Parts: sequence; structure tokens; C-alpha cells
Amino acid sequence: MRGQGFSLNRSIHRSLMVMLMTGCLLGSGALALAGQSADTAARDIALASQPLAAALGQAMGTGLAELPQFGANFSTFQLENGMQVVVIPDHRAPVVTHMVWYKAGAADEKPGTSGIAHFLEHLMFKGTKAHPDGEFSKIVASLGGEENAFTTQDYTAYYQRVAKQHLGLMMELEADRMANLQLTDEQVKPELKVILEERAMRIDSNPSALLSESLDAALYRNHPYGIPVIGWEHEMEQLDRQDAIDWYNEFYTPNNAILVVAGDITEEEVRTLAQEHYGKVERRAEPKARIRPHEPPQRTARSLTFSDERVNQASVRQAYMTPSDHTAQNGEAEALELLGYILGSGTNSRLYQSLVVGQKIAISAGAYYQGTGLDDTSMTFYGTPAPDYNVGDVLAEIRSQIDKIIKDGVSDEEIARAKRSLLAQTFYAQDNQAALARIVGTALSSGMSLDDLRKWPEHLAAVTSDQIVAVAKKYLQENSSVTGYLLPPGVNAFASAKGTEGAKECSNMDQQIPKAREMSYPKDPPRVSQKVPNPQSRPQGKPKPKPDANKQAAPSSASEE
Repeated sequence: MRGQGFSLNRSIHRSLMVMLMTGCLLGSGALALAGQSADTAARDIALASQPLAAALGQAMGTGLAELPQFGANFSTFQLENGMQVVVIPDHRAPVVTHMVWYKAGAADEKPGTSGIAHFLEHLMFKGTKAHPDGEFSKIVASLGGEENAFTTQDYTAYYQRVAKQHLGLMMELEADRMANLQLTDEQVKPELKVILEERAMRIDSNPSALLSESLDAALYRNHPYGIPVIGWEHEMEQLDRQDAIDWYNEFYTPNNAILVVAGDITEEEVRTLAQEHYGKVERRAEPKARIRPHEPPQRTARSLTFSDERVNQASVRQAYMTPSDHTAQNGEAEALELLGYILGSGTNSRLYQSLVVGQKIAISAGAYYQGTGLDDTSMTFYGTPAPDYNVGDVLAEIRSQIDKIIKDGVSDEEIARAKRSLLAQTFYAQDNQAALARIVGTALSSGMSLDDLRKWPEHLAAVTSDQIVAVAKKYLQENSSVTGYLLPPGVNAFASAKGTEGAKECSNMDQQIPKAREMSYPKDPPRVSQKVPNPQSRPQGKPKPKPDANKQAAPSSASEE
């Protein structure tokens, strides 16, 4: 069994929170069966429901005053070996989510070893002397639990979701592989073939994924975010057991880890168990500060074209580098979040209303701000032209909508609607312990703090129209754009029967930027076909199937691109 990667590519405050929401409350009969008092449960239900009701109430009105608190019951402490622990109580069901986050991701890899962070994620399931290959997953499955693992540019995380009485066992297992991982060439070499096959399935066999990979490489020419999490194939092929051990010894040490426990527990219970299991793990290394190369100022627009016989429908994406939640100046990240929402989130967004509903230039259009990251991230726009239109028409109207905001600003109604929606999604996230654990772990692994999370609603509510215009003007300049065209063979991006004015405008703009770099599809045919993730973001995985308790599960893909 292998960890299955996924991404929180867009801001941690966005729709993923709602997607993860369950919203199921227990009745008194179920509470009694769970061994939980009705008074305790009532208090926790009230605590969880108050912010939800308040958020919905705000959505019905026009004001954003008296915001409910986010994360008011979070607590944190540190073990003597340097491991940070975060506790998120939720006593509505006798279940816990147990997560260990390592502050080490693909962007921390040494040159020439791309993919090692993700490779070790796979190898962490190969076992220890106490729990040999596959036993960890079999134990979790036998308890009726869930488990997973994922790697991103900034962190690698492992989690289990089990009944509360098994929390100590999960800590014992995770602490064991933090300290005692054993790897042999007989284990490593076959697993290398697995990740190479994974790359072939998820990236090389899909033109959209290949364009996303190339777009990142063009946007980040100096920063390691331009290197795919899964790695470049020619470098992956050279990875070996020693590379994995070196990475493990450097980063998989308690003083570089964060433990997040959410569910039917108290801080005292977690402290006792954490000290018993993780407290005895010795510090093996002192990881250096994560200072990565910065991008130089981008003075010219860049473009690339991927023409492939497997493409049936032309599309376009355009990315702009922006600060992240961690690197932004005061208020900029929140303003970018609102800008992305107003421009491109959902059917009420400006892009959708203009391109799809109004002018019918496109069959899809949108934008999103990727706020979570230790270093600068991006805002991306995308669109697919309607019949008789082309990507040039789509791109011209996207630019027109950006310019309108820079020139005319945004209305009070748009800002209020965007704030209500984003805040409601944030407060809804408190109704799901697993969602909260992921939000907290992602933030802490990406340079933020619990206070940053708690204050985010307040900071978002304070954003003004002038701030939104300011970030649009500062970061969405044409000369700082990177545009990617995905085309069927022989299709001219700017030729169409209709929309010639827009095509002409984009053709003129295209003449001002470097000639598009043509990309070809892989020389070798795809080794296997697999459904790929959302083409508008870095590929995301899906939960891996539960293993058979009686036999080791077959390898499955595991990356976050």
C-alpha cells in the first residue's frame, strides 16, 4: 500500500473545506451508546453550531460585524524533543483523526534528486523491525480505520482516522516508523518502478497534466516550485536506497514534525499519549531554515503551446505569480483571495457571466488564487472556447475583465457577497474534524501559525475595494503573465470564424511576447491510461482503497503535483 497524494492547491479557506464537511450530529440515543454524556455532547454541538448559524445569518444580511470565532478551542504545546502538538477537541462522536506532518516537501530537495520526498512517502510503508512491511496498513484496516499519506511542495503528511480508543496505537505505530524505518534494495527497487509508472499514468499520458507541469516550470524558472512534486523522470530513475535514507535522516525527526489530533479527546489525554510514544523519539538532525531561491522580476510575458493528437478541445490558462498567505504583506493575501473569487469563482463570477452567459465566447471560464505556500504562489485564469471561437477570444476577454477591475474597481455588493461566501465556508469547516486537522497542518507546515488562522476571518472582513484594485494592478500585469495553450494538432490559437476582433487583439498581444515554445507528446506511447485530476490545478490524487486485512494491497499511485 502506498500513500495517495492530494493537494490543497487553492487557499485553505476555500471550497475544499465545504467538500470535506459532513455535518452529521448525534442524537441522545447514539450518544449513550457511544459512552458520551448528553451534556458534554450538547455543549460541543452548540460550540460547533454557533459559528455556522452566525455565518448563515451574515449571509442573509449585509453586515460582517461580530464575526464568530474560528479555532477558539484549538490548543498547542511542544514536547521536549521539539515536536509540536496541536489538539482540536470535537466530542460529537468517539472518533479521532491523527496526523503527522513533516516540514519537508519537494521544494526542499537537493538539485538532481527530484521526486525523493514523494518516493520516501511510498517507502515509509515498508515497515520497521517491530512492524514489518505492510503490517501498519493491515492493523489500521483491521480496526476499521482509514489511512493515507500525501506529499506537496512544502510538506509530507501521514494520517489515520480511527475510533478514539485506538489513538495510542496509532501514535505507537507512527512513532515507530519515525525512528526505526528499515529499507532494503529488495524493497526500494520495485517501489521505484511504481513511482515511475505513476508518473507515466498521471502525467505523461495526459496532455493537460503535461501542460500544467510545463506552465509551472515556465512560471518558476529559479524557484523549486517549478519542479514537479513527483519529479522529472530522468532524475527519478537515478534515485536509490541511500537517497531515501539520507532524506529520512535529515527531515524525519521529531523537531521537524507537527502532530495534529482532532476528535473526541482532550489536551490532557493527547499530552499523556504523545509524551509516552513520541516523547521517547530522539532528535536525529537539526534541519536548516527553509530558505529557497527567489524568482527575479519577470519583465516579459511568456507563453508556451502544447499541440497533441490526444487533445480534442482547445483551452487556455494564464498564470501570474503572487505572494502566498505566508509571504504577502498585510492584507494582500486576503485581497487576492477576494479578487480571485469575484473574477472567477462559480457561475456568478465576472468571467463566467461575461464569457459563458453574456457573450457566449466560452463554455467554461474561471480563476483561482493559490494562497497556501511557504513561498510565493500564483493566481491562474482558464477558459475553453465555445464553438466558432478560439482561445484568443477567451484570453482577450479575460484580460478585459482584469482591466475593468483595475480601472473601475469592484462594487460593494460584490465584495460583501464574496466575503459572506468565503467566511461561511471557513466556519462550516469547523463541522468536520478531518477538515480542521488538514487545514491546521497545512497552515503550520507552510509558515503560518494558529493565530494567523484564528485572525483570518477578521482580516478578510476588513479588506476594502481599494486593496482589491491595488493587488490586481500590482500582480496582474500582462508582462508578468505565463500563458499556456492546449490545442489539437493543426489548430491555430487565434483563427476562428467568429470573434475576429478579439482574436486580432490577442494576436497583437501575442506578437509582443516571445514566440510560443512548441511541445510534443512523449516519444513512447503511454504505458497505461488513468483518469487525471482537475486540469486547472496541479494534479490531485484520490483516496486509496482500503487494504485487505488478509493480504498486502497492490501499489497505488501517490503524488501531489
